Amino acid sequence: MKPIPFSPPRIDEKTIEAVVEVLKSGWITTGPKTRGLESKIQNYIGGGPVLCLNAWTNAVELVLRWWGVGPGDEVIIPAYTYAATANIVMHVGATPVMIDCEDGGFLIDLQLLENAINGSTKVIMPVDFSGLPVNYNAVMTLAEKHRNVFSPKNENQEMLGRILVISDAAHSFGAKYNGNPVGREVDVAAFSFHAVKNFTTAEGGALVFNLPLPFDNDSIWKSINRLALHGQTKDALSKTQAGQWQYDIVEAGYKCNMTDLQAAIGWVEMDRYELDHLPRRKAIALRYNQHFDSYDWAIKPVFQYGSAESSYHLYALRVRGFSEEQRNTLITHLAELGISTNVHFQPLPRLSYYKNLGWKESDYPNAMGQFQNEISLPIYFDLTDEQVDLIATSIIQYMSR
Repeated sequence: MKPIPFSPPRIDEKTIEAVVEVLKSGWITTGPKTRGLESKIQNYIGGGPVLCLNAWTNAVELVLRWWGVGPGDEVIIPAYTYAATANIVMHVGATPVMIDCEDGGFLIDLQLLENAINGSTKVIMPVDFSGLPVNYNAVMTLAEKHRNVFSPKNENQEMLGRILVISDAAHSFGAKYNGNPVGREVDVAAFSFHAVKNFTTAEGGALVFNLPLPFDNDSIWKSINRLALHGQTKDALSKTQAGQWQYDIVEAGYKCNMTDLQAAIGWVEMDRYELDHLPRRKAIALRYNQHFDSYDWAIKPVFQYGSAESSYHLYALRVRGFSEEQRNTLITHLAELGISTNVHFQPLPRLSYYKNLGWKESDYPNAMGQFQNEISLPIYFDLTDEQVDLIATSIIQYMSR
């Protein structure tokens, strides 16, 4: 049997031609393609200005630094997420406050989130899981509700007067909330364009700035862009204008820009994402559902609730009653058949770094319960119906034994 990979990027002749065009142009770093991709994404989402950078991780860390998060501050995050969500909080010297996921689901428990809010809370960073958005309205309501406990430390924090909400939307580019593409609901939305994501630029990410008045989101864009370029007042494209070589360094910044080579891949993806890519992923997810519908051991993923619909980034199947060891044995069996799968995620308190700092798995029973029997099945544009059928049938036959 031809091996079935887990989540290869969609690379075809259009993608290759777009990258070659950039190579031939002589402009391969941040330039017109990157700026153009930002405009395409903004038009698609309908939110504030978009800044494309080299990774979700660096992009959100820059926002934390711009907001002034540091030692003594707390950032509320879910325990059920990839390490990047917590690592950047550690990078700025603040404390990640990990919240268990809701009973029977992968999203953050909103009541536990509210219970964790205190005077040290500077940011709430909920995570969309497998493409399914969190209840943004509820999170924003909590941020507004607890204005009275917010303790600002700088001018920006005083201007907002409440906890900043950043959505970790790494999985949910193209998901829908209130009928619109995700990205306009919270103060700052952050996407990942990593190679295994629905929408990829090989590596990369994007920020969407939606802060309320009196904030000027275009000015915030400029501040973060400058911070991503060593604190330099002009980017490479600006300096190519006649007589505009001179620049200044106004802060000790970082190096986090996206290149036009990456953006070229994104241009191709944007042009076919909504009408081509997302419908195919949805069709694959629904085909899996049809296979598993009649089996009590299969806990199928949630793709919709209320006004929210997933981007179908993952098919996170759970096997009712399975232990972690049984789940791992199933993964090995499928691998021996040439079927690649994955697990999303290992809860943060399970990881050695955070465990050694004092976080305990036993404090997060829902997260551990979700993790132990979750298996992520292949779902990507080029996956055929026959391959979906083979994957599902292989699992069903294994379970029947």
